[in-house]
Amino acid sequence: MNEPLNFQVKDINGKDVSLNAYLGKMVLLVNVASKCGLTPQYRGLQSLYESYRDRGFVILGFPSNDFLGQEPGTEAEIKEFCEINYKVDFPLFAKVKVKKGENQAPLYKYLTEKETNPGFEGEIEWNFQKFLISKEGKTIKRYSPKTTPEEISMDLEKLFTE
Repeated sequence: MNEPLNFQVKDINGKDVSLNAYLGKMVLLVNVASKCGLTPQYRGLQSLYESYRDRGFVILGFPSNDFLGQEPGTEAEIKEFCEINYKVDFPLFAKVKVKKGENQAPLYKYLTEKETNPGFEGEIEWNFQKFLISKEGKTIKRYSPKTTPEEISMDLEKLFTE
């Protein structure tokens, strides 16, 4: 395993998904939560997805309850919350542990380790930490939880016009 898209995960409906299916697209991986002060970022993320999906961009949302229990719901509740409140239609996945420890999801272990993701490693700080993955499947940027989707759109604009 040498790239963040070389993982098998479960989607929000419990179906196995190979992240390799997203190779060839620009991917924004985000750990999300429904009861966080940053939850309104869903609106901006959905807008970002709508603006760039026709250019080969996708957002992958990974719910996590690692920070103050801010994602307590079931997958069905999370999906319903996102659809009703933010009209989210980008792919969402099953709840995962993103913080370091024995139950950390393999994808997030990869993203946070210096050996596997040099230059982008480090503990997940909070909900809505974001990783931008190139069309070739390499991490090219890590964004803080407070970085807004609008700020990311400036980077996407540059990347899609190069």
